Amino acid sequence: HHQFAGRTTTHCAQSHPLPHRQAFLGVIAVAVAPAGVGRWEEMASSLDAPNLDDYLTADSLPQEPPRSLTLRDLLDISPVLTEAAGAIVDDSFTRCFKSNSPEPWNWNIYLFPLWCLGVVIRYGLLFPLRFLTLILGWMAFFTAFFPVRFLMNGKNRLKSKIERKLVEMMCSVFVASWTGVIKYHGPRPSSRPYQVFVANHTSMIDFIILEQMTAFAVIMQKHPGWVGFIQKTILESVGCIWFNRNDLKDREVVGRKLRDHVQHPDNNPLLIFPEGTCVNNQYTVMFKKGAFELGCAVCPIAIKYNKIFVDAFWNSKKQSFTMHLVRLMTSWAVVCDVWFLEPQYLREGETAIEFTER
Repeated sequence: HHQFAGRTTTHCAQSHPLPHRQAFLGVIAVAVAPAGVGRWEEMASSLDAPNLDDYLTADSLPQEPPRSLTLRDLLDISPVLTEAAGAIVDDSFTRCFKSNSPEPWNWNIYLFPLWCLGVVIRYGLLFPLRFLTLILGWMAFFTAFFPVRFLMNGKNRLKSKIERKLVEMMCSVFVASWTGVIKYHGPRPSSRPYQVFVANHTSMIDFIILEQMTAFAVIMQKHPGWVGFIQKTILESVGCIWFNRNDLKDREVVGRKLRDHVQHPDNNPLLIFPEGTCVNNQYTVMFKKGAFELGCAVCPIAIKYNKIFVDAFWNSKKQSFTMHLVRLMTSWAVVCDVWFLEPQYLREGETAIEFTER
């Protein structure tokens, strides 16, 4: 007993004074239960041991490394950043140029065989017939167009009328190659001075659908390949104007050509797609103001495609125009409605930008 107490007392003298009550209880416990000396010795030691955390400074304690700020922390700090991040995530402008894939409907035991049969009919029967129709149409067109284009001298009304009718005929052949079901609403456009037609833009076929009804002179970007060949040899006959987006001089020249074109009553109606790019036909983006600075009547045209058989949106970043036409020709049909709306005029005191927004 004396040895235990002395050891304990010596230990505490070196580190921490032993409370008298704890020492007394430890001695009584050993005296009462001599058979449990080891156990009570442990308990006494635990009672005697000082709490090291009370004697360690904050600098000597182990600390976690500082954590770098995350995007979530920044968004919690600033409501403005939170709103900006939400706008980026839900960017409606980006959605204007996305192709929306249709929901699958044929993955069951009774619709899948019918879908397979439809694939065989569309690719094995309809596509060859449509392609043959397109080839025969081109042959008939070139047979009649080139003699008129190169043999009839000068530029007279008869030549322009024949070329205009041939272009309308060729566009009708294109529409037939998709089994196009096109419904036109409103009065047919007429050739008048000081008017320009503006339309929303979903694909290059917008021009074909409108051209089969009336030969428009369209403002179009220069394209390579067979589309560029058609632009140079055929569409120039109806007064189409080409430009290069990257050339600033082209923009100035095009601006002068537009003003000259709308002043002549004999020219074909001028058609502009003021969005400047193809949009997925669910949204429209802000019109460019060039078409609204000409000082003439602006005739809106609304083109709406029904996606029941195929999505007519042309995503030029993912698909060439040739493959876009193939996709249309392998569908059941292209269904479209076209509305020719009332002419709009610049109001008194209204700027071109305000006219564009209206």
